[in-house]
Amino acid sequence: MMDSRTLAARFFATLEGRQWNEFAALLDPDVTYEIPQSGERILGRDRYVQFNSEYPGDWHLTPKVVVADQDGASVWFDWTLGDGEHSDAVVFLQVSGGRITRVTDFWPEPYDPPPGRDHLVERS
Repeated sequence: MMDSRTLAARFFATLEGRQWNEFAALLDPDVTYEIPQSGERILGRDRYVQFNSEYPGDWHLTPKVVVADQDGASVWFDWTLGDGEHSDAVVFLQVSGGRITRVTDFWPEPYDPPPGRDHLVERS
């Protein structure tokens, strides 16, 4: 069973590598993904994987700092778009039974969600 630090590293590596099956294997089937700044929530592994696989553009994730314990990890990371735009963000990962059960992304500014993902998200 992977510890939280290793899970966090694999989370970023599989996202960056667009390795969707490997990414899905890290997640609890009932994982919850939340983006407080846009008021969105995604319930379930399949929807969360689909959300990431359908995310448009050429984006990249570079972890900067990882803090972890037995219950989860927090990662400060750089998110870069193909046009060179980038932003710092923080993700909190909750872990149970060797899988990620909750993912909460915090972005610097509130934003309206882009169109085209209504089929995957709930609005809070």
